[in-house]
Amino acid sequence: MTDRAPDTCSSPYRVRFDECTPDGLIRTSVLLRYTQDLAGYHSSIRGFGRDWYAERGINWLVRAAEVAVLAPIPVGADLVGTTEVVGWRRVWARRRTEFVDTNAKLVAWVHIDWVLLDRRGAPTRIPPEFDAAFGAPPARFGLARVDLGEVPDEAVHGHMRVRPQELDPMDHVNNAIYADWLDEAVMAADDPAAVRAVPRLARLEYASAAEPGASVASSVWRDSRGRWSCRISDAADMDLLRARLETG
Repeated sequence: MTDRAPDTCSSPYRVRFDECTPDGLIRTSVLLRYTQDLAGYHSSIRGFGRDWYAERGINWLVRAAEVAVLAPIPVGADLVGTTEVVGWRRVWARRRTEFVDTNAKLVAWVHIDWVLLDRRGAPTRIPPEFDAAFGAPPARFGLARVDLGEVPDEAVHGHMRVRPQELDPMDHVNNAIYADWLDEAVMAADDPAAVRAVPRLARLEYASAAEPGASVASSVWRDSRGRWSCRISDAADMDLLRARLETG
């Protein structure tokens, strides 16, 4: 590991019509999609494309994410995203991606904790060549967690089914879809304003992967601090996602 400044990578994004809510502002999940795209681009231009990973039988899996929307981001907005690996340990790394508008104002940021897996799906050590390419320092923080406690009696429950268009090239439900599910659960609890609030912070901990075509259940409730808590589980009642939405 090195103490030099982490390597960065930037790319422009224009917020499309279909990426916004009925009030014309960007969905939380879209920022996760931009972030994932930029992470892949950064890795590829540094020599670590999908073929490189496939040859070695390794791949990154999102373990946790935080998405902060700091200012209104309307349809048609031109953004620039800049990503860097801000820290890593033996088998996982955290990226921070910041989005600025045409006035260089910070309008959103995203943290994603990625775990490197081998062909068996077990965590594996980050290759040493990543240090020279990305220059990230040792992480002085742990993997992000979302502790929900027990689901209370007053929780609002719902059901969804994994649709084919929600699967990505890894044949997984894409990590951004879970943010959409969080929004759907909160809206079903009769608070559509929360998913559009500015500022807002969505925290997501990915516990397990939903299977293609599976039925998933959601439970959502307000905690003692007024934040929305959400648990999404599979048919066996195993956690898929633990999440929280904070506004204001």
